[in-house]
Amino acid sequence: MSARTGNQYLEQICKNSPEVWIGADRVTDVTAHSATQGAAHEIARLYDLQHDARYRGDMLFTSPTTGQQVGTQFLVPTKQEDLLRRRRAHKIWADATCGLMGRTTDFIGAMLTAWYVNADFFGDTADRVRDYFEYVRENDLFLTHAIIDPPVDRSRPPSQQPDRFTYLGVEAEAEEGLIVSGAKMLATAAPYADEILVWPFSRRNHEAADAPYALAFAIPTNSEGLRFISREPYSSGNRFDHPLASRFDEMDAVVVFDRVLVPWNRVFLNQDYDRVNRIWEINSNAFTGVQSSARLMSKLQFVAGLAKRATELVRTDQFPQVRDMLGEITTYIELTRAALIASETTAETTASGAVVPNVTPLYAVRNSGNRWYPRVRELLQLTVAGGLLYQPADVSAFRSEIAGDLDKFYRGPEVAAEDRVKLYKVAADLAVSGFGGRHELYERFYAGDPLFLRINTQFQMYDWAHPLDLVDSLLDSYGVDDVLGASGEEVT
Repeated sequence: MSARTGNQYLEQICKNSPEVWIGADRVTDVTAHSATQGAAHEIARLYDLQHDARYRGDMLFTSPTTGQQVGTQFLVPTKQEDLLRRRRAHKIWADATCGLMGRTTDFIGAMLTAWYVNADFFGDTADRVRDYFEYVRENDLFLTHAIIDPPVDRSRPPSQQPDRFTYLGVEAEAEEGLIVSGAKMLATAAPYADEILVWPFSRRNHEAADAPYALAFAIPTNSEGLRFISREPYSSGNRFDHPLASRFDEMDAVVVFDRVLVPWNRVFLNQDYDRVNRIWEINSNAFTGVQSSARLMSKLQFVAGLAKRATELVRTDQFPQVRDMLGEITTYIELTRAALIASETTAETTASGAVVPNVTPLYAVRNSGNRWYPRVRELLQLTVAGGLLYQPADVSAFRSEIAGDLDKFYRGPEVAAEDRVKLYKVAADLAVSGFGGRHELYERFYAGDPLFLRINTQFQMYDWAHPLDLVDSLLDSYGVDDVLGASGEEVT
């Protein structure tokens, strides 16, 4: 099978819908349910972009095994142009969603690319990882992932939780595979995914007693015993009044495993706590960091454009304080762009010939974006200000007896009321709504605890050689004898 179209994606996810719960409501078709259909159809639109003549050259390449056209998200780079091509593909999808869907399938596609490049890390199961990567690539599957344990008792390791299977662990080994039970979080975009990739992500090193919880595997999202408990949706409104939430609410869910069978060919790590503790060696951040940075850039560009257009409409863009705040947003855009370019121009080639982006500048963006985005959302609030609360409650007002009031009092100097309200509804959806609040929380924490991320990547893992060499070089350039002569007097 080659790269999917939107209709092929919708048909497959409709046929194989996972068990999704929204409150007491079990969703039987994510393509039709009011809480999930908006995002499902946006994802379908992304699949169609792969086949758009404008983007096909960047978004598709020829599979090395089947000769079919497959997604660039699975391209294993062997030259710098491949890195640029991957970045362009990520950016096309990010722009199509204004950067508001953080877990489009190219995020896990990037992660699996790193797993494939570094498959030897998995030891005896390396070929399973390679085979799975090719399976996902050739079938153009949409993947989510779940890597965090539920926050029941964060002070204790997996083996000391209130229930043996509070955290996901092995119940038994069967002839067909592992039987696993427990829970993982937070599977973003789970209702729309064909498969789920699971592995542990924790600051706490696993010990021997935690071996049953040291797992890495992938299974279909409609596997028996697997269910997703979703948060409250933000997508129930119409497109005019909730222009972003109605389309881009990708949903987050807790994943419950109730004696789920994981076939052996899908088990990548089985109770191997040593490898789980070292899984960072795969360096998947080098690839996912490109995707998440390209997406962040689209999101920052969208907010910048939104604030610029909203202030233009009421002519506050001439005020110096407004220009300063908009300029601050563009600063973050260009720092993100610079990090992406730096990651490509200083890429490294592995022994197998794969060209891997330099993760260091990508870490810098990841560890800054979780501060930048909350600030950017604040800047949107500060620049648009009371205009965010200035809108009529819903679109029906334009076809009511107060329509004349709207035409008079909601217009701008050179724009009709409908056009002004339409734009400000977008700004309000991002700046003050529940959907917008979720996005701020997402940017703060999607990569993990910001404090420990910065400590690990910007301090412990950082290459301090050159900074320290600069200091040592300066200190080595003079001494007491250079300042005081034999008589002890200062030499001029």
